[in-house]
Formats: sequence, structure tokens, C-alpha cells
Amino acid sequence: MDRACTFGIEEEYLLVGLASRRVHAAPSPALNRQCQEVLGSYFAEEMFRSQIEVASPVFGNLHEARNFFTDSRQLLNQVLGQHGVGLYAAASHPNAPWQRQKPRATPHYRQLFADYQQVARRSLLNGLHVHVGVAPGFDRMQLINRLLYWLPLLLAMSTSSPLWAGQQTGYMSYRRVICGEWPHMGLPEPLADWGAYQRYRALLQRTGALAADGDFWWAVRPSRRFPTVELRICDGCPLLEDALCLAGLFRHLVEHCLVPHPAMAPFSRELRWVTQENYWRAMRYGRSATFIGIHAQQPVTALAWLAQMQACFPVDTVDAERSFEHARGILRAGTSADRQLGCLQQAIVRGASAAQAVNSVVDQVLAEANPSCSPAAALAFRQGSPTMAAPPANHSDLPAP
Repeated sequence: MDRACTFGIEEEYLLVGLASRRVHAAPSPALNRQCQEVLGSYFAEEMFRSQIEVASPVFGNLHEARNFFTDSRQLLNQVLGQHGVGLYAAASHPNAPWQRQKPRATPHYRQLFADYQQVARRSLLNGLHVHVGVAPGFDRMQLINRLLYWLPLLLAMSTSSPLWAGQQTGYMSYRRVICGEWPHMGLPEPLADWGAYQRYRALLQRTGALAADGDFWWAVRPSRRFPTVELRICDGCPLLEDALCLAGLFRHLVEHCLVPHPAMAPFSRELRWVTQENYWRAMRYGRSATFIGIHAQQPVTALAWLAQMQACFPVDTVDAERSFEHARGILRAGTSADRQLGCLQQAIVRGASAAQAVNSVVDQVLAEANPSCSPAAALAFRQGSPTMAAPPANHSDLPAP
């Protein structure tokens, strides 16, 4: 059977002054409007005025995704650069004063901040979200149960939030620590199937715990808007190739988990306990953690765990092959969190002050999110058409995430 799935990617960015290295608390409406003009329907506002999102069209392969995000990142950097602003794509800024950030004035976000108060105000964070299309007839909760065990490994490869409020947090993904302050933002509830999901949702709505149009923000969830499963566990990735690798791995996992097979461990209460523990270890130690492996619960390094994933879900496409190869490179060389901590320590060793060392980290992250873009690509975006081929026929009706 043809398991190829289309997919979409959402990237969140903070708007940071190139000279001050500070997050802009209240960018001008003109700046926001210019960003929207160059990206058109792919531009989305986020919960803070200092934050924007790029929500991609539907992709059939990673080549299309690479073209789109190379161009969109560069177009945004060109527009923002005229105002002395850059794109900050890591999951957290090292010393942004979150207390000074301004929420979006839309009714949705006003309600969000009213409901969640300081938890919302503290959440000045960037995530990487990946939607993968699921054809009608598949139970998306059963699919999520098959995917869940592997998600902490994807987090470990994406970590980019080791610094917060001017301090080293001791966590490689402090973003996920803050996510834990929200309801319905950790691992999904252990729901056996779609029927259980609907009963759980109905119970929360009936008791006033969830609005009729309310969302769960789980680490992976069935989208309410699209026929997809949405990966939400990953930190934002300054390096585009890292983001593409994670999207490719998640799509590969979904394609193989659509139909269970003997190599796949059945999800159980015990496996969920293991997943929860691996999740904490990924937050705390990132790629350097010792994880609990899929076979006999033996200790494994992140690289060995990745090898187990590939053994369970063999490579069968060029995209998957390249994604696994790049993932091995991330786990050997380090994530953005590793690079940020290394940059910080190198600056201190060179005699930089604490503030100068933090600025070095900001400069590094800003540079990593600024690729090149051709004039033809810029023209295509301004005309409302990204420079990519049309997605393949399968799942072609999947809306853009």
C-alpha cells in the first residue's frame, strides 16, 4: 500500500533588535503589515506582538519544504532588517524580560491571557509544529499511541532553550518545562481510540473545563482544523536543516505507524511510564541523556535509540534516508542548546562580561536563521505563489496547517 503522506510545517519566531539584541515588546503595526505582505496567507500572528509564525502550504517532500522556508526566512529577514530587526528562531531568548511583552489584542488572545494569567505571560517561547496528513478511516488516537514512545527522541534532537531570564536553567529544553505549567500541554491523555477521545473531550466541555471550540495542546495531537496529526513537542530550530530533519522523521514515523506491525511495541501503561521518563530526560539533558530503550528497557544513548527507531521503521524513501543521516549528525555534533551553551562559555573564557556573552548567543541564533534567497523567489512570494511544485495527488485536499 502507498503510505506517502503530505505534510506542513509551522515555525514561530521572536522579533529581536539587531543592535540591542532585545525582543521588541511592541513592534510597529507597519512592521507587522510588511511581514504579512511578503508572506501573504502563510503569515500568522502569535500570542505576543513580538512573535510571528509562518504556516506553510502542503508539501509532498522535503525539497519543497526547504525551498519554501529558505525563501520565507530570507524574505522576512530582508523586511525586518530594514527596521533593524532579525528573526530569532530558538525556543527561548536568553534574557528577554517577559514581564514587558505585550499580548496580541485579538479577542482569542485576550481571552487566553485572561484565563491563564502569568502562565500565559511567561510563555515567550517558539515551537516547531509539524502536521502530517492522515487519510479518512484511520483512528488518529490509535495512531498517536503508536507514535508516542518516540517523541522524546525528537525533542532531544530539537532542544534550543537552555537559557532563561539571564540564567542557565540546567535544562536543554526549558520551553517544555514552561509548557508543563499549562493544562493539556504535556503528553496526550492515555485514550485508547477515537471514541475515548470524543468522550474525554465531551466530559471536559460538559463540566466547563474546555470551551466548545477549545484545543488540547498536547505534545502530539489530532488537529481539530485539519485531517492531520500534529507534532508539537519540538523546540524551534534556528538551523532550517534541523527543522526539516525532524519533519522528515515525524512524517516517516506516521507513515509506518498507520498500520501496526510486529516490530512495533504495543502501547501499554508500562510503556507510557517509560515514555514519561524519557520525556523528562530529554528536557533535562537533551541528546546527552541516557534513555530507556524499546527492547527490554535497556539503557541507550540517543544515537542508539535513533538506531532502534530506524530498525523498527526501515528507511524506504530518499527523504527518510536523509532525515536519519542528518539526525545522526545532530546527535553527534549537538543541537542549538549545545551550541548556545558552547557560545556562552567561549565568550566568558575570552573575557566577555555576562551581558556580552549573552549577546554572543543572540547573534549566533540570529545568524543561523538567516539563509539566502534569490530575486526570483522573492517575486514568487510577492505574487502569492511559493517556489515549489504542486503537492502529489494523495491527500491533496489537506488544508495548509
